[in-house]
Amino acid sequence: MRLMAIVDASVRMPGLEELTMYRTAASIPFGGRYRLIDFTLSNVVNSGINSVGIFPTNPFVSLLDHVGMGKSWDLDRRKDGLFLLPPTHKNGGHLTVGAFAPLEEHRSFFLKSRQEHIVITNSFTVSQIKYHKMLDAHIKSGADITEAVSGDRSLKSYIISRKLLLELLDVYKEKRIISVEDLVNLKKKPYTYGRFEYEGYLAVIDSVQSYFNESLALLDVSRWNDLFLHECPIYTKVKDEPPTRYLKGSLVKRALLANGGTIEGTVTESIIGRAVEIRKNAKVDHCIIMQKCVIGEGCDLSYVIADKDVHIEPGVILHGTKENPVVLRKGERVLKEDVG
Repeated sequence: MRLMAIVDASVRMPGLEELTMYRTAASIPFGGRYRLIDFTLSNVVNSGINSVGIFPTNPFVSLLDHVGMGKSWDLDRRKDGLFLLPPTHKNGGHLTVGAFAPLEEHRSFFLKSRQEHIVITNSFTVSQIKYHKMLDAHIKSGADITEAVSGDRSLKSYIISRKLLLELLDVYKEKRIISVEDLVNLKKKPYTYGRFEYEGYLAVIDSVQSYFNESLALLDVSRWNDLFLHECPIYTKVKDEPPTRYLKGSLVKRALLANGGTIEGTVTESIIGRAVEIRKNAKVDHCIIMQKCVIGEGCDLSYVIADKDVHIEPGVILHGTKENPVVLRKGERVLKEDVG
């Protein structure tokens, strides 16, 4: 394959701070059993790319735990494969994709690579883009840099030759550009720019609101079928857990539930992660409950995002709104007296 991939997982997303205090945006759970980076990595391997560099920023422990050596994506190879390339503290976190400073720190990675072209992408755009087709369009156009777009919206994915990227790492300070995205937005000369029109599922997760809306949109069967294509599967870290148990008295309507859970209460219009317990007489409506949460007996939740390991004591009532869902941080313990 003539193409390698750079996944820029270092982009800071101010609108997602409540979900990224203990993780990068790349490892935010999505769709019950997936993490956001699963979609990017799956697109990469489904496009035939087997050399991938992930540029994370702190805190990236959960990302490291999730991707490991890349086995779940068949990227644990003796030649090429998956590389995690963290920046130094001074270069951690930028607001645009493909920041040159952290890429420059790992110049040797690009010098050793055998591929002629590089796709530089992100981990917060959920799509089914086929990078090999984008490469064909890039080569055919003769442009120096090609950007993936969907109408007027950018997917913030770019294809550039390895040779040009190395040249830019030499001159980016002099040219006063901070990233590949910055370069494309400014249309700096003498470079030429092309566009690759993408048609298909697209969700950009750049705020709590977009995360909430795009997550619950997956409950729409047609939307789900647009993302989870038989010919282009989405891979994730495999966990051996039993199926979710539905105990007597439970009721589930229009919801996605991952495995390993125990349901005794009522779940409607919600997404439930792995190993979640929803106890007797609890009601969960229009909520996103991440893995290993416990919803106590008699709780009444609507429009709530509960991060991983949240424990809600019995009888707690929490009602957010569609426009302003309640966000419970990772590991938070919620008592009845805390919410009045």
